[in-house]
Amino acid sequence: MTLALPRPALTTARPAETFVERRRLRRLGLRKPVPFARLLGVVVVLAAWSAGSYYGLLDQRKLSAPWTVLDTGWELFRDGTLVDNTLASLTRAGIGLGVGILIGTALALIAGLSRLGESLIDGPLQVKRAIPSLGLIPLMILWLGIGETFKIVLITLGVVIAMYLQTHASLTAIDKRFVELSEVQGVSRLEFIRSVVIPGSLPGFFLGLRLSVTGAWLSLVVVESVNATDGLGKLMSSAQNYGQADVILVCLVLYGVFGLISDAGIRLLERKVLSWRRTIST
Repeated sequence: MTLALPRPALTTARPAETFVERRRLRRLGLRKPVPFARLLGVVVVLAAWSAGSYYGLLDQRKLSAPWTVLDTGWELFRDGTLVDNTLASLTRAGIGLGVGILIGTALALIAGLSRLGESLIDGPLQVKRAIPSLGLIPLMILWLGIGETFKIVLITLGVVIAMYLQTHASLTAIDKRFVELSEVQGVSRLEFIRSVVIPGSLPGFFLGLRLSVTGAWLSLVVVESVNATDGLGKLMSSAQNYGQADVILVCLVLYGVFGLISDAGIRLLERKVLSWRRTIST
């Protein structure tokens, strides 16, 4: 008797799966940065200004032509007026900015790392933030007179507030999980500050630095118009009395150039220091 064994079912080879075409991704972020793209808006403004002056659409008594401003600037440079006043303004702004950055950053670290420090520091600085620095001019003159000290102190106050607010906000916004991880790992407080606090606060620090530079230039214009003997603000104030729009524009152009250069320098430094951070702009 023979047994008929069932034949194994023949497995038919499955057809190879065809690759599905990958859907093209739609870019939602920013495109790659274009070199010197930030100057495009400046070029457009200069072109419109030049066209309006050339075709007589702008009153030359109120808004001088770009070429007139260049001629005036060259004349002021040749006789030394522009150089002397620019150096005086840069000195005041530099001292006020440097002192303000140090004080503001130190206060932010104390308030951000200590409850007692926050209780003692944050309240008064928030009150100062609500009081415009320019509104303190009469009191500062009463206390310090109208000399260099008054001007530098007023610039410093504005810088301190900008640095403190941004750095302190960045410190208190550090993810608590990093703090808990450091505690579990038994990290010392000094190492915690160096490895967690400082890197975590750098974005706010650089933002405060950019705002501080802008605030320093703004305060400089105002304080130099109060019984100053030199500086770009004094030069603008004197030009206003004589109706010299071209001189005023020369000073404004210099303020704009210094502002662009300082902001670009801070951006470059920020990009180098925070190269580990990936954002929508990178």
